[in-house]
Amino acid sequence: MTAIINAELVMRDHLIPEAVLFIEDGKIAGYGEMRTTSIPEDCEIIDAEGLYVAPGLVDIHSHTGENCQVWEDPVPCARFHLEHGVTTLLPAFRGRMSVEERLWGSKQIRDVMATPEGENIGGVYMEGPYLNPGFGANRANNPWAKPAVEEDYLPFVEAGADLARVWCIAPERPEILQFVKTVRKYNPNIRFAVAHSEATPEQIEALMPYGLSIATHHTNATGTIVKYPECRGVCVDEAVNYNDDIYAELICDSRGIHVDPYMLRLVRKIKGDDRIILISDRTCYNGPIPPGYEGVTDLNFDNEGEIAGSKLTLDVACRNFMKHTGASIVDVFKVASYNPARATGFTDRGEIRVGLKADLVFVDHKMNVHKVILGGSFKFTRN
Repeated sequence: MTAIINAELVMRDHLIPEAVLFIEDGKIAGYGEMRTTSIPEDCEIIDAEGLYVAPGLVDIHSHTGENCQVWEDPVPCARFHLEHGVTTLLPAFRGRMSVEERLWGSKQIRDVMATPEGENIGGVYMEGPYLNPGFGANRANNPWAKPAVEEDYLPFVEAGADLARVWCIAPERPEILQFVKTVRKYNPNIRFAVAHSEATPEQIEALMPYGLSIATHHTNATGTIVKYPECRGVCVDEAVNYNDDIYAELICDSRGIHVDPYMLRLVRKIKGDDRIILISDRTCYNGPIPPGYEGVTDLNFDNEGEIAGSKLTLDVACRNFMKHTGASIVDVFKVASYNPARATGFTDRGEIRVGLKADLVFVDHKMNVHKVILGGSFKFTRN
């Protein structure tokens, strides 16, 4: 048994200061305040030295590691995110990937997940291909603008549906319901996300009984329906805010460009911390930086100079969320560990609780990652 002492334990809704946490057989075996908890003599002792010890981060939406697509080279990407505290990673496929790329990418991820190097990869975040062709990066080159036809999508659905934890769709796309039903046939536990869309609330709500429960990068790449020139209509953002059963993903960059800080606070007020998920949406586009964005270091731009994901890691996104909204250390681990784990069906991680996986991260008050434990074993220590 291992005992982590002198820890500030980050629980789901409170802190335990000056605490001890026990690990046995890769799982959390117990915890408590040091002054009232006895430590067996044969324990291996790890001194947290006053750092926060919290559940490992769960990034359900990241396309890249340091400088390559996760599905192209999963091992270094998985390691890169692990060093930023991500103990569960869902590599995200791009919406415009071809059938061949999706088949090959699924095989790459599946093979690496079977090795120790891919231990923190928990499946795949399937972005597209049936998104609204009017939204998203590099939209001038979209090979999937025609209606969903089974003979087009069945090969990659058969090959990768079981890997997928989340599948992104635009509910307004023609024949999308049949696509949803086909994916569910191969993976009954799949979660769908409304993404790159200008769907009406009614179109979104019609798919909720089939598993639509997440909003991909909420308030980004969504349209607004204008019913009359004098007023704003309702669309994706309003439907997500209104429906308590839909989790809202948020990209929190340092300048509040993806989501304005005021909007972050508004979404937090409407959805509550129980229905927000922080994501990195990390990409590796290298388009020109448009005027007005000089000095911005954590965004990416496509060839047309439009925002195309971020250069964030989830630990930095947590820090930005604290800065923009006033969230506490407890709050950020709820939206970056517990919520994404529950939203994607991981019931064995995402919080400190007896019997769950010992996926833990040691951070300071600014969310700098010092140590990472995955399945009870140290995987990273920053000197």
